[in-house]
Amino acid sequence: MMITRRSLLAGASLALAGCSMQQRPSIAPGPTAETSYATMYSSIDTEPFPVPAIDLKRVKPQFLRRVVVYETERQPGTIVVDPAARYAYLVMQDGRAMRYGIGVGKQEGFNFQGEATIARKAEWPGWRPTPAMIAREPDRYGPLKEGLPGGNGNPLGPRALYLYTNGEDTYYRLHGTVEPWTIGTMVSSGCIRLLNQDIMDLYRRVPVGTKVVVLPVSGSSA
Repeated sequence: MMITRRSLLAGASLALAGCSMQQRPSIAPGPTAETSYATMYSSIDTEPFPVPAIDLKRVKPQFLRRVVVYETERQPGTIVVDPAARYAYLVMQDGRAMRYGIGVGKQEGFNFQGEATIARKAEWPGWRPTPAMIAREPDRYGPLKEGLPGGNGNPLGPRALYLYTNGEDTYYRLHGTVEPWTIGTMVSSGCIRLLNQDIMDLYRRVPVGTKVVVLPVSGSSA
């Protein structure tokens, strides 16, 4: 068989194409079309209280839920919170993770750091300001010291995951929000807030006993 310059070039092109197809993408396939996200973040009317649709124009696209490539030594099923990047990752198999945009503490000192366990899960949880919150802002939180019942207007939203260490409540939670436009910012009193549809999705995926790792604000995904 005669090998020509043209056949050599064609073969090289095919080889390069094959290599490029074998490379792992930086972002795994996930919803990218506006219609897909509109469905993902649509209103929910099957709950005890209505969950409004998310106005996607008020949330930066990078903070919408999607599966991403995520290389880590953490075991699948672990939640890794990266306050610096404003993401929470639910570690999955095969070097991937479900990534959620989050809002974090307005000051670095407000953020929990280290390892914890989800010791409690609650649907439409009640909320009460901590003594530290009341001490910092008595005019704002003092009138709410008895707490608020679950439902519309409750700052925890439709779901909450409670973080404990060594059997002790850290008073930090992963929860929903009544202010979806704050996702991706430093805004909370230390808790980790997600879009309501995202905390409902995460809530379904993780059981009590799930390990949570909260990285330092200056840290990076690990």
